[in-house]
Amino acid sequence: VQLQASGGGLVQAGGSLRLSCAASGSFFRPNVKGWYRQAPGKQRDMVAHIISDGTTGYADSVKGRFTISRDSAKNLMYLQMNSLKPEDTAVYYCTMGGFWGQGTLVTVSS
Repeated sequence: VQLQASGGGLVQAGGSLRLSCAASGSFFRPNVKGWYRQAPGKQRDMVAHIISDGTTGYADSVKGRFTISRDSAKNLMYLQMNSLKPEDTAVYYCTMGGFWGQGTLVTVSS
């Protein structure tokens, strides 16, 4: 299984980005999917997760600004990020069923 994250980039504070994560493997049906991020010099932290019944969870720092969603039939997952802040700057990683993508860099300028 391989995960490919995309959609990162440079955006001004207050702006939006949409991250995508695509998983290879037709028979891959993970129960839990999520997004993590790692800022320079910091540990990797959970941002949002979604489980097979649609239940979602978010880090307090992103609640109300970020939305996780998925297209299970296509093994796709998204992270809509609105009202971005400079402190959201990090490499964002997607994970599904214990597998990890390579990360996509999000930079928010003030």
